Amino acid sequence: MTDETSAASPDQPFDAAGFDPEQLDQEQLDALAEAEQAMADARARLGDVPAEVVVTNHVMGLYELAAIHLSATPPNLEPAALAIDAVACLVDGLGDRLGEEAGTMRDALNNIRLAFVQVKGAVGSDDTT
Repeated sequence: MTDETSAASPDQPFDAAGFDPEQLDQEQLDALAEAEQAMADARARLGDVPAEVVVTNHVMGLYELAAIHLSATPPNLEPAALAIDAVACLVDGLGDRLGEEAGTMRDALNNIRLAFVQVKGAVGSDDTT
């Protein structure tokens, strides 16, 4: 692979401006077409899902992110707090617009906040021993 055709990486993201599909062979073109169709299908399916369901799924993803950071050894309090604050922004900010799951989302927010306080307290007491 040359520098021009190397795969994207976190350090060097894909540059679509420099992408030339004419440099691809038929197998690569077929794979590209298949990937484009899969993306179009996914977008269509996502468009059929009610927005409150998608947002609720994102809230739960952020909740899980916070839980992962809280359960790490040692706990990662700063990223956990960021994830919890993001959950709060959505849950408190959107309220009942989250639909029938709004109450569940409020309960989840309260639970993860309580877990944060408990973990932070345990970490603080470990520091003094």
